[in-house]
Amino acid sequence: MMILLVATLGLIAAAILALWPAPGDRAHRTPAAAIAEPAETARPTCLEGVLAAQLVGGDITRPQYQRAIERLAARDEERHPLAVPWDDRLA
Repeated sequence: MMILLVATLGLIAAAILALWPAPGDRAHRTPAAAIAEPAETARPTCLEGVLAAQLVGGDITRPQYQRAIERLAARDEERHPLAVPWDDRLA
């Protein structure tokens, strides 16, 4: 019975310590200060990301996005064609 009590108290203490914020953690800030911070926006690093951001932002329409992706895929196929090794098992 004593082992069960010690194990339960140990688990409770471990849960409290796991949820306790670190000294430099953002949890110590007030909610108003957290809201006042500017939002960090990730910038796309590839053309597909730029096109997706434009689509989501409403800068281009869905058909424009699809045509741009088609042209991008065709250009990629032209520059880097898919080379499949010959397989004798198919013959």
